[in-house]
Amino acid sequence: MTDDDSLRTITLYEALGGEPTIRALVRRFYELMDSLPEARECRAIHGPSLAGAEEKLYEYLTGWTGGPQLYQDKYGHPMLRRRHLPAPIGPRERDGWLLCFRRALNETVESQQLRDIVFEPIQQLAFHMQNKQ
Repeated sequence: MTDDDSLRTITLYEALGGEPTIRALVRRFYELMDSLPEARECRAIHGPSLAGAEEKLYEYLTGWTGGPQLYQDKYGHPMLRRRHLPAPIGPRERDGWLLCFRRALNETVESQQLRDIVFEPIQQLAFHMQNKQ
């Protein structure tokens, strides 16, 4: 006899802790972007308020990690590179973004293994988003 729950695969969203963890990660990410001198170039390409960007990143990461598809339900397919083309993203903007993301991830996710699982594709995405030298 097997226990069905022991065979259940969980999503990355669940492994991370779901909504509270994703919200904390995104909140901390934008706090860092708003305060770290190393993120100044990245912060400069955003509007005066980061609230809209924060909500969109929360919605995107929720779906990306296997939770509810909040972003896609509101905006359709992410097409992230296309949506970010108007923003000049070079190495400094990319690296500031990654610095903030890594620090926020380290501060909000206890498991090194989970941090590694999240960060590798996020880093690849950040390099993909670069649209200037």
